[in-house]
Amino acid sequence: MHRGRSSAHWKQRAEVRQVTMTAQEARLCGLLLREHFGEVVERVGTHLLRSGAQNLRTVANESGTPLDLVKKSLCVLMKHGACSFRAGRKGPGSPVEYRASCERILLILRYPRYIYTAKTLYGDTGELVVEELLQRGHMTMSSIVKTVADRLTHNMEEGRRVEYSEVVSTFSKLVETHFLQRCPPVSEAVPAASTAPMIPGSGPASSGPAASAPPTAESFPDCYTVPHVSLVGWGKRRRSGEDAAEEQGVSKKAKTDEQTHGDEGVYWQVNFERFHLHFRDQTIISAVASKLDQTSSEIVRTMLRMSEVTTPPSASCTQALSANEIFRSLPANYSISRPILDQYLTLLVDDPMEFVGKSGDSGGGMYVVNLHRALTNLARATLESVVQERFGSRSARIFRLLLRKHHLEQKQVEDFAMIPAKEAKDMLYTLLSENLVHLQEIPKTPDHAPSRTFYLYTVNQLATARMLLQHCYKTVANLIDRRLFETKESKRLLEKSQRIEAIMASLQASGAEPEQLTEVEEMITAPEKQQLESLRHHINKLDSAENQVDETVFLLKAYVNSTAKATQ
Repeated sequence: MHRGRSSAHWKQRAEVRQVTMTAQEARLCGLLLREHFGEVVERVGTHLLRSGAQNLRTVANESGTPLDLVKKSLCVLMKHGACSFRAGRKGPGSPVEYRASCERILLILRYPRYIYTAKTLYGDTGELVVEELLQRGHMTMSSIVKTVADRLTHNMEEGRRVEYSEVVSTFSKLVETHFLQRCPPVSEAVPAASTAPMIPGSGPASSGPAASAPPTAESFPDCYTVPHVSLVGWGKRRRSGEDAAEEQGVSKKAKTDEQTHGDEGVYWQVNFERFHLHFRDQTIISAVASKLDQTSSEIVRTMLRMSEVTTPPSASCTQALSANEIFRSLPANYSISRPILDQYLTLLVDDPMEFVGKSGDSGGGMYVVNLHRALTNLARATLESVVQERFGSRSARIFRLLLRKHHLEQKQVEDFAMIPAKEAKDMLYTLLSENLVHLQEIPKTPDHAPSRTFYLYTVNQLATARMLLQHCYKTVANLIDRRLFETKESKRLLEKSQRIEAIMASLQASGAEPEQLTEVEEMITAPEKQQLESLRHHINKLDSAENQVDETVFLLKAYVNSTAKATQ
């Protein structure tokens, strides 16, 4: 025991650990930056993550990167929301300081899930809109519409085209459901003579005082207002050879003509928070379906859909809904009677997972979805699953017992878990060594004599979830490392395969004979084809593993954030 240290001291230490970025997060951020933006951006980004807020010249000197490359790297990071800037801490006239965001960089890991969700909800057009925004950070609506229409047209049969109005309609739906939002206008505290790199939509530098924190998109009234864009036409098909050169010349001429579409300076970005709320709701719905049945999950889905507009993102439960409202809002294909609905609602309220709670009796009963409790119970189930997979069912039984009873002596653990004393002791010490279980000392006397001290085993679910979160970050970093190693080892073969695929595509476009295509295909030998197939299989497995671990990361992170908001 540490005497002389107040509880406030340890609380402060815990808060510092919470805010400080861990080594595993820094490593994963570096790998993600290198994979998506290159080594220079990785060097600048990881330096800012480890060093905190710094001005331009300090970053260049300490990272050993030329000033010009640092400026370009900061532009890339700021365009993707991974870096912010503010006035220097030394007062007026001091250089602008830049700070990288670890949280934002880690979201790169979830890009495939965002894109897949947009495809599920809004089809191929929604998928391409979100993909373009994630690749470029932010864009104007007219640029997105043109680019997406061109990509869709290029993948269609000859003679078919996509109208701009179709893309505009899907874009408007994404904005209406808050999956996309306007970038907040930036009010900088940057002196006019500053060498700060500018980003589109930020406007000219001003010498006013800077805000201590960057403004959020939701703080502006026009955040979800779609501008009227004067776009009429169809997507253009990309061409090859002379046509491509001619088209490129025409496009350059069009750019110099400075065509306006009515949305100049209005940039859009992906609203990650809205996607996360959707993921959270889907996780809860899936859990209800697997725990109970499909009808129960549809009732919960209806409750979440009805309250998604009125419930704040940080709320611990949804707005209360009456049974009558829920009954009227159920999908038409679920033709269940009102008494059956009441039985299902009672079943959901009585379930130990506590997904649904009852908050009153008016209107046939008032019901809420317990968001925080649902996340807590789902995180608990994840922790129990991890313990069972690593240490076996008996250790999981002890872990589950401590989660429910909170504090138990060793003898009580043996009795309640019905495990022999020697085995229970070994399992407890194994869990203790892995920091999954904690030992709390409660002395009867001030001298802390072992014979007069209670030793209680307990599980701190929040601390254990944070520890498992770090293990997940380490796992994802290892998976990315392995994928990069596999790709590097077969770099020559992959480049050869890409060259042959490009030649094949060119020959097919020019209407080549089948003999020519066969001859080009045979440039890759049978052993090389087998090696390529094996490589693709391994990389697909690694990608799949990354996505699966990210689902666990999302659940644990949502639980940690929800707990932090609930205790404020």
